[in-house]
Amino acid sequence: MKSAAAVFALLKKDILLEIRQQYSFYGVLLYVASTIFVLYLAMGHPDSDVWNGLFWMIQLFICINAVAKSFLQESRGRMLYFYAIAGPRDYVISKLVFNALLMLLMSIISLLLFQLLMGNPLRDPLQFVGLVALGSVSLSLVFTFLAAIAAKAQQNAALMAIMGFPIIIPQLLLLMKISSIAFSSVIQAGLGQMILLLVGLDVMVVVLSLILFPFLWKD
Repeated sequence: MKSAAAVFALLKKDILLEIRQQYSFYGVLLYVASTIFVLYLAMGHPDSDVWNGLFWMIQLFICINAVAKSFLQESRGRMLYFYAIAGPRDYVISKLVFNALLMLLMSIISLLLFQLLMGNPLRDPLQFVGLVALGSVSLSLVFTFLAAIAAKAQQNAALMAIMGFPIIIPQLLLLMKISSIAFSSVIQAGLGQMILLLVGLDVMVVVLSLILFPFLWKD
């Protein structure tokens, strides 16, 4: 119970900090809107395969920009304070939850802008929204863990991107494959197995975070 209270308190702190420092949120939002607008000027209304690929590539770069600051903005003194009031697992769980919520919000906004500017080739919008929610959470979990490593290595977001791309590319390809079903009326074989594989990867990232972050915390 004490652990849940600590997670909730840390999560509330991150949310309040994000509300007070709105420039970071609006900065990412401006990046999303301007990128999609440039794509619209360059490509207009692309076909469904290109639309799907562009959407997930945009989510990748949104995640890097939104999640990178989650650990890099924490000073050493603040980390010592968190060390005194909460455990490492409570801290990393709060970061995982906060970044998942933030990425989910940014993904929904980018989806609306995509449909507004680049057309709506979706045959099953509700299914695609569910897959976007799952995919955005998956991306945020991976990059939150990588951000923790980059911060403790006293490096910038570039290190997170360098470590993340070899790990995230297979996951991104899997998301594109799964989400392609929303563009077709034909039932895709093996869809359930692919979704379970994606969920399994998410669980593995969470478990690794809970196991490895306490060792980073001690440094």
